[in-house]
Amino acid sequence: MKYRLACAAAFLGAMTVFSSANAADMAPALAPEAKPVETQSGWTFTVAPYFWAAGMSGDVGVFGLPQVHVDASFSDILSNLDFAAMVIGEASYERYSVFSDIIYTKLSNDATTPAGVVANSIGVTSKTFAGTLGAGYTVIDGANGHLDVVGAVRLWSADTEISFSGGLLGGVQREDRATWADALAGVKGNYFFTPNVYLTGWAMAGAGGADLDWDVMAGLGYKFNDKVSAIAGYRALGVDYSNDSFVFDVVEQGPMFGVAIHF
Repeated sequence: MKYRLACAAAFLGAMTVFSSANAADMAPALAPEAKPVETQSGWTFTVAPYFWAAGMSGDVGVFGLPQVHVDASFSDILSNLDFAAMVIGEASYERYSVFSDIIYTKLSNDATTPAGVVANSIGVTSKTFAGTLGAGYTVIDGANGHLDVVGAVRLWSADTEISFSGGLLGGVQREDRATWADALAGVKGNYFFTPNVYLTGWAMAGAGGADLDWDVMAGLGYKFNDKVSAIAGYRALGVDYSNDSFVFDVVEQGPMFGVAIHF
C-alpha cells in the first residue's frame, strides 16, 4: 500500500504546479496593451515568467499499478517539489504573433516499507517537460482591447522513476515514461477599464495524444509602465491521457501570478 502511495504522491504533482500547459498565451495576456518598445523592423518582444499555485484532482496510473484517484491541494504538491522552472516568450508584428512556452518540474517522495525485507525504503522521482509552440492573429483590434484567434502544438514528456534501498531489491531502479503531443485552438483577449487596469483571459481546447486537452484563464492586470506589467488571475486546465498502463486524467486549477518584461 505504501509503495502505491509513494508512486501516486510524487507522480500526482508532476504536471501540476507549472504544468501545465497553454501558458504560451500568457505573454500577450500579461500586458496585451503595454506598448512594448518596437524594433526598427516593427517586431515587439515579451518575456514573462509566471507562477501557478494549482491543486489537482483526477486519476493517475504508472508501472502497471491500478489507477489511483488523487485529490491534492497545492500545499500537498509543494511539499514534494524539488525544482520548477517556467518561462514564456512572444514575438509579434502588426496582427501576427508567434509564442513559445518551456516548463520543467521535478518532484520526489520517499516511503518506508513495513517489514523492510523486500526493501527498507522506496524513492519516487517524477520529471515533467511541457513545451508549446503556437501562432496567433488579431481579429478584433479596438481602442480598449483586442481579440486573437490562436493555434498551437503542445509537447508533453513525463518520466517517473522508482528506486529501492536495502532489502532484497536494494539498488534496483525502474522507470516509466510517456511522451505525446496535442494540437490546440482557441481565443485570447483583453479589455482595458483604464489606461492601467485591464481584464484578460483565454480559452483553448484540443486533442492528439490525449483524448482531451483544455485550458481557460481569467485575470486582472496592471500596467506599471511601457516595459513592465503584472497579472493575477485564476486558471483551470484539464488533460485526459492514457496509453497502456500510463494514465494521466486530471483537472488542475488555482490562482496564477505573472510579470511581463517588454523589449
